[in-house]
Amino acid sequence: MAITLAHLRRHAIARSLFVPTTLKRAIDRLGFVQIDPIRAPARAQDLTLRHRVADYRAGELDQRYPRLSIEEDYFVNYGVMPRAIQMLMHPRTPRHSWHPTRGEQAQMILDWVAQRGVVHPREVNAHFAHGKVKTWFGGSSNAATQLLDAMHYRGLLRVARREGGIRLYAARAATPAATDPEAAFDALVDVAVAKYAPLPAATLGQLLSYLCVGVPQWRGERNAALIRAKQRLARATIDGVVWFWPAGDRLRRREADDAVRLLAPFDPVVWDRRRFELFWGWAYRFEAYTPAPKRKLGYYALPLLWRDSVIGWANLTAKNGKLDARLGYVTGRAPGEAVFKRELDAELARLEAFLRPRGA
Repeated sequence: MAITLAHLRRHAIARSLFVPTTLKRAIDRLGFVQIDPIRAPARAQDLTLRHRVADYRAGELDQRYPRLSIEEDYFVNYGVMPRAIQMLMHPRTPRHSWHPTRGEQAQMILDWVAQRGVVHPREVNAHFAHGKVKTWFGGSSNAATQLLDAMHYRGLLRVARREGGIRLYAARAATPAATDPEAAFDALVDVAVAKYAPLPAATLGQLLSYLCVGVPQWRGERNAALIRAKQRLARATIDGVVWFWPAGDRLRRREADDAVRLLAPFDPVVWDRRRFELFWGWAYRFEAYTPAPKRKLGYYALPLLWRDSVIGWANLTAKNGKLDARLGYVTGRAPGEAVFKRELDAELARLEAFLRPRGA
């Protein structure tokens, strides 16, 4: 049977929205989970994990992070990942070297952190008082805070845990250089592909470019890695678009279940806006940073997946333990089936339970 776009769409949903499991197993299976600080009504990482972790509650990633073999770091974007995957990216060689003075400051902080164990950025700011610096978005920030971020990126520090969303740092043991850099790079590519597959060829190239921020030491190998990836992945051409997915996958062709799911803006099912438009025929945009008068969907619109179609979106606010849901539909109206209304109500009830602290 010829592979169709409907086959790829169903497979993309089924392989990503697997049967809920434990938190550690879900992160292992996803490869990494993107982190975003906006809470509307919960942060993107929690909204992503609630579909894949049994009885998951908002905030549990932060609570359980120190007990799991996972790390915060930059991959194709910033998030959490199994420690074994993070180690493949290090030692990381940034594109720009530090001025000697900056390097001395970093070493002083590293020595101090190693003595203290785990530190809050405000402790570092108070102790070293390096002053203010201009940030990339035009504001100002404590120099020590920026330096902590840079030291984390360089692999000198790790995120030990979070308090109130703030990263607390500890010294990180050095990672030996990969004995086979080509194999390490290919393994990281496979992690990214596995999370977002099936994916168009253009997205595959985009992912490798993003990955080169996580492994800047291998930027020059990007094109060779892309060629190798295309050689080992399964592929199909549909309506002139070349698609790729892991060679070991067996495409899932059965009809989707009667289920409504409200997805995070960065959920792997909807993350690739190019694939989104090919699958569902309309443009979803994340508008939290769009001026309010120009928003079409809303500040933090969650894509609404019904069966195997994203048919609309929802903006949610929590009030006194209840959700206020403002829904929009591509066609201008909700499906008329009674089963849709039942499943939408069930999804909103699941979200309310997810937002309640355990035991409340």
